[in-house]
Amino acid sequence: MFRNPGRILLFVFLPLFVLLILNTISDTSTLDYLLAAAPILVVLVIMMVFRVGGQYAGPIGLLTGLLVASLAFGLNWQVLWVSQLKGVLLSLFVIAVFLPALLLYNTVNQANGIQAVAVALGNLITDRGILLIVIAWAFSSMLEGLAGFGLPVAIVSPMLTGLGVDPILAVAAVAIGHAWAVTFGDMGVVFQTLTALVKQDPAELASMVTIMLGIAGLMCGLAVANLFNRRDRWPVVIVLAGVMGFVQYFCAVNQIPALASFLAGLAGVSAGALINRIWFSSREQQTTQPIPQAKTSSKISPLQSALVSYGFLAVLMSIINLVLPLRQVLARVVWSVSFPEVQTMAGFVTAARQNQSYQPLLHPGTTILLVALLSFFMNKSVGLYQKTGLGTIGSLTFKAALPAMIGIFSMVGLSTIMDHTGMNLLLARLLSGVFYSAFPLISPLIGMLGAFATGSNNNSNVLFASLQEGIAVILKISPGIIVSAQTTGGSLGSMIAPAKIIVGLSTVNRPGQDGDVLRKTLPYGLAIGLIMGIITFIFSKFRP
Repeated sequence: MFRNPGRILLFVFLPLFVLLILNTISDTSTLDYLLAAAPILVVLVIMMVFRVGGQYAGPIGLLTGLLVASLAFGLNWQVLWVSQLKGVLLSLFVIAVFLPALLLYNTVNQANGIQAVAVALGNLITDRGILLIVIAWAFSSMLEGLAGFGLPVAIVSPMLTGLGVDPILAVAAVAIGHAWAVTFGDMGVVFQTLTALVKQDPAELASMVTIMLGIAGLMCGLAVANLFNRRDRWPVVIVLAGVMGFVQYFCAVNQIPALASFLAGLAGVSAGALINRIWFSSREQQTTQPIPQAKTSSKISPLQSALVSYGFLAVLMSIINLVLPLRQVLARVVWSVSFPEVQTMAGFVTAARQNQSYQPLLHPGTTILLVALLSFFMNKSVGLYQKTGLGTIGSLTFKAALPAMIGIFSMVGLSTIMDHTGMNLLLARLLSGVFYSAFPLISPLIGMLGAFATGSNNNSNVLFASLQEGIAVILKISPGIIVSAQTTGGSLGSMIAPAKIIVGLSTVNRPGQDGDVLRKTLPYGLAIGLIMGIITFIFSKFRP
């Protein structure tokens, strides 16, 4: 719970109330900008300074957003219910992946499968420095290619803790490591959404996006190496970044974006194992002894069980996404919701949205849930469970998921209220107005802002991709470069998104320590975002 509620009220909400009072007696744009940023600043301060978890910081941020929106941005009942219903549906979309992913994790973990995978990788890659980097960076990127929404952070973080890594450091490293792969994660869903939002040629956009993501991937790898205090492995990082960046680029430009991040991560793991073999061929002794496999009396080993579970998941997701006739059949089951046009009392209009669709048979959560149930019955039948039942696994899953669900619902609710009252748009316009011709410098940071607020690169693109494209046209900057910077920033924003951090902490039994992770990831996120801004600025000067 809260450690110092009085200090939170004094140092966080007192300035907010002062701003609201000043706003009632003075109408200046500066106050509007400060109030628009206030909910995000409140969440950051509460999590990072006061070390309050997302399950508390999220609801406080949502209440702050409602207060500011009501008193300063003309929030009315119609805007409130429409925005919050959208937020609930969006949260359910995310949780529908998160809960099955956590259930699958617990199903495999109760059979010692997660630890077995870590052990197997440890035996394959015997240098500890390379091992940690490969798991947190390449292996998590491979999982991101299968299903996003925090799945890599949830699965890989406990693998690292099983290797003796501090839980907070483990979550931070995976959050940073997988971030570059998010745009082409979840079988390419994010990139497909992006191409539908903007007026850019998909082939040209894929080329520019993967170039930027390749550079960002190198930065993420170096950041992970630095976090693990393995800076001497920078040559390995550069080679792996080149391999993964090339594979992602090749897949994207050859019209197979659905497998771009998955194959890139797989190539990174394979290259890491090969480098490890070459690395030690000329050295007298290894820095890490091989890790012994645990003995089991079951018909199959925990490692085989884990490989079957996650391997089947990979195959099934690939089939669903790549076999067009099957996909067309599954797509026939659709749940649709329509939302009316709404307008705040201040005059800000959110257009009607017709037929916001949810396809349950194509949703990755459905596939993961099916694999989780099949994995449980498989493990039960071969004797990998002694006294563990489905009820035990379900109880573990719900207990770990509850704080995360509270954080997700409230954080996404905050983002939709800010979007429907014009607060997000105001912040984006402020940044573009301040920087003007230097706008490319902060274009990735706008993408990061959207991902932080919503916990999703996809949602960040929905909020800001078309806006950034329009600003680029006005400023006569290549729209393709700015849109690529937007989604690159949104991808990098995954490392600071509270919703994803909460998911990771739930699987390493450290709920409520979101702020501790954020203090590690935020400096790297801002640094890499600024570097990508400089690169975007340079690109914009050479490509009109």
